[in-house]
Amino acid sequence: MTQRTLKSEFELSGIGLHSGEQTRVRVLPAAVGEGRYFVRIDLPGAPIIPAKIEAVCQTALSTELAGIDAQIRTVEHLLAALAGMGADNARIEVEGPEVPLLDGSAQVWVEAIAHTGLVPQESKQDPTSSFVLEQPIWVRHGDAFAAALPSAETRFSYGIDFEEQAIGNQWYSWSPEAESFATAIAPARTFGLARQVDQLRQAGLIKGGTLENALVCDRSGWLNPPLRFTNEPVRHKILDLVGDLSLLGTWPKAHYLAYKASHNLHVQLGQALKSEALATLDKS
Repeated sequence: MTQRTLKSEFELSGIGLHSGEQTRVRVLPAAVGEGRYFVRIDLPGAPIIPAKIEAVCQTALSTELAGIDAQIRTVEHLLAALAGMGADNARIEVEGPEVPLLDGSAQVWVEAIAHTGLVPQESKQDPTSSFVLEQPIWVRHGDAFAAALPSAETRFSYGIDFEEQAIGNQWYSWSPEAESFATAIAPARTFGLARQVDQLRQAGLIKGGTLENALVCDRSGWLNPPLRFTNEPVRHKILDLVGDLSLLGTWPKAHYLAYKASHNLHVQLGQALKSEALATLDKS
């Protein structure tokens, strides 16, 4: 089995979506089998936070991970870029509590990874990586759901439905075997609704959100066009799903299907997949 890591390091900085704080991130090569993990180098002892599904501690409008002595927030776009580009092992050093939002997509991360390049690493096979999904797995909340279905190919399909006419009902299905993550998913930016901005800020969220790093929609249309895709919002939801499921390390070949889902449902699906993989391993 071959894994991959970065050829060399790269560094980016920017504002955190929720904290509003300036943060610097350095992404470095990591040894085979180490996986993707964060290091809060701004804290005493530089505590490590693993990018694993069991480390998720909060999912309100972003995914937050916790280690023994530290947390790191809004990890999904960077992790989606690493997973989508095929970087299995990476050390992510962060000076601050949150990964910067940059332009609201994964495009800047992807460009940095592509510029740096990847190198192969020989490794022993992780038993859970050979897990084959044989039965559908569903998690749901109201009419929202996330699911993994047995499939001959890996595919991510997503649906959203908003009362704002500019968004409306959108569906998109992406296969990494047919379209590259870098061109089909990474450029899609995060989006929000103008009617929710004041409420979210009063709750201490989106302090760093601006029209430069997020698409914003009101009942009359987009406040900051043009869009990069006609269906950019639903493509961004696939980006989030890829980032959240990357916390599994490797995901089984399956058709991942979601509708009106959230980071919470994405993580619940990942947890269910991890439990199923471990149960299957115990039986074998």
